[in-house]
Amino acid sequence: MQIRCFGNGSRQGTYILFIHLSKESSLNFGNFLGGKKIPLEPGFYLYIGSALNKKPSSMPLARRLVRHASRSNGKPAHEAREYMIRFFQKHQLATADLHPPANKKLHWHIDYLLDCPYARITTAFVIRSPLRLETAVSDLAASLDETCIIARKLGARDTRSGTHLLGIRDLDSCLEKLEHAIPLLCRNNRIPSSPTQ
Repeated sequence: MQIRCFGNGSRQGTYILFIHLSKESSLNFGNFLGGKKIPLEPGFYLYIGSALNKKPSSMPLARRLVRHASRSNGKPAHEAREYMIRFFQKHQLATADLHPPANKKLHWHIDYLLDCPYARITTAFVIRSPLRLETAVSDLAASLDETCIIARKLGARDTRSGTHLLGIRDLDSCLEKLEHAIPLLCRNNRIPSSPTQ
């Protein structure tokens, strides 16, 4: 597991999860497309989300990502979860009382993929900023030759446009391009940058 942070100071922000699916799976994503199952090939996928909460004592990014690394109905959590908790506490994204959810319920489209036993979170890019950047990051990721749309609007349940769950054709190139593009996006939005790994 690797976590790469951009920006600094804020416990709010936007994130990209990189997920490896080790076995071909056919999943429904709640009511998306009327509950129709979508076939997913083994390989890498990415998901763009955000966690914005302006309360000074809150830790929305850490809570959201630790939730993503949990599974429903007592299923074993992703291996990445304990690493995330330690990382977020070390880098002031969370306090010592950050705990996984007691009973995760499937809510967002991404929950259905992350609940699959063949899915594993491998990397997270985190942009620490109170600005709404989810659409900009989604547009950036979708514009890359290294990504492909699985189904339009997938993963974008609470946004008006875009697709937030994408397939990845070339993981290394995708990671490299996003790692170079995100600091520029931060500068364009005047987000102070202090990279953390």
